[in-house]
Amino acid sequence: QVQLVESGGGLVQAGGSLRLSCAASGRTFSTYAMGWFRQAPGKEREFVAGISGGGGRTYTADSVKGRFTVSRDNAKNTVYLQMISLKPEDTAVYYCAARLGISTLWVPVASREYTYWGQGTQVTVSS
Repeated sequence: QVQLVESGGGLVQAGGSLRLSCAASGRTFSTYAMGWFRQAPGKEREFVAGISGGGGRTYTADSVKGRFTVSRDNAKNTVYLQMISLKPEDTAVYYCAARLGISTLWVPVASREYTYWGQGTQVTVSS
């Protein structure tokens, strides 16, 4: 069982930055691929970024490429999402998710591939 707790959300003006954190329980964090998803009101949950268990591979959605960066610190059992140049359309609840990795370089991108989910953190970008 893995428990995930997100933090770092909030209200920011367009063009601003935020860094989300997701702290995970357990002693085998490095064996889990981690993902960030978001869900805006009335829309489906969408993949934002993911990182393999060892951190050697990342994948970022085209909609945020160049603005969002995913990273992890396995010593701290934490995954991060650094967000810059935020836009009003980035407004959503952001969730982190975990899945026991098939390989050290595997980065799942579909929500159905993830097993554990955090409760979400709200990000609101004002224009």
